[in-house]
Amino acid sequence: MRTIAELPHPDFKITVFSMNQKFIIKFEQGTLEQVYKIPEIDVTDGVNGVFQLIDEVFSQSVSAQFTEMRRAFNDAYKRHEY
Repeated sequence: MRTIAELPHPDFKITVFSMNQKFIIKFEQGTLEQVYKIPEIDVTDGVNGVFQLIDEVFSQSVSAQFTEMRRAFNDAYKRHEY
């Protein structure tokens, strides 16, 4: 896996990788990660096309998913009282 780019964002870290003819977009926030894989052939304009996918609407959706992931994990953790 080869790192192609890192994009600045105030709420999470965004890293774009290339592997096996796919772009891999990884979002990280604390201990949580979200990963999206896109075939390179489906993206016009190479990595610049990936940058266009990461717009404000998608970023807000990623942020909301992080909130839900954290809530679900915390609820599970509390049920088992570690």
